[in-house]
Amino acid sequence: MSSKKAATRRRNPRGQGQILKAELVEAAARLLATLERPETLTLRQVAREVGVAPASIYGHFPDLGALVQHVLRLRYDELAAVMRTAADGAEGPLADLVARCAAYVHWGVDHPGQYRTLFGGGMPAELVPTNAHGAGEELLGSVVASLADARQDQPEHQDRYEHRDRRGLEQDWQAGLLLWTALHGLVALYNAHGNMPWPDLTDLIAQTLALHTGRPVDEIVELAQTADRPT
Repeated sequence: MSSKKAATRRRNPRGQGQILKAELVEAAARLLATLERPETLTLRQVAREVGVAPASIYGHFPDLGALVQHVLRLRYDELAAVMRTAADGAEGPLADLVARCAAYVHWGVDHPGQYRTLFGGGMPAELVPTNAHGAGEELLGSVVASLADARQDQPEHQDRYEHRDRRGLEQDWQAGLLLWTALHGLVALYNAHGNMPWPDLTDLIAQTLALHTGRPVDEIVELAQTADRPT
């Protein structure tokens, strides 16, 4: 947030209230991504950032929780779209998985503040309840499905997948969750300790995926190098 109080904002012409709403969302997103302690965010800070009176916010959001949850949904949608786009041209299940996971990691490293907004925690439950992160289920679901498809594509696993039952589906979910946990740990550590002499990020992604798929690292590296990097 700027150290100086934002200049008083000119009132939007009648019928253009959505402009103010967009500015409020942008300001809240910026503050959540840059505040040392995002859980201390207040409506007054958002209003000051935009240059309006705090009461102006209530015409668009009933409270701070609604505004923060709106920002969360937008960020989840953004990351989900990045992952989908990266996988659009993938040729085969493994390439799909590599593209999605590489996009996830690179987005998290390239946008540390936005990533922290989604996965950094710390927001009080009364402000951001657990179900406010429901949009993130699409991310996990895409990783679960893509990992299962990549494993099924291996001849030694095809018989197991052709006859999998409810327990098999639960195992797929757990495997995807463990992979996502590994990717999250990679992003979080990389962002928190970026001054360390880290190996090449593509190599780290490939090593992680090799452990979870049983596929050769070199094969995954080649796929990761050709995957589109998000902007």
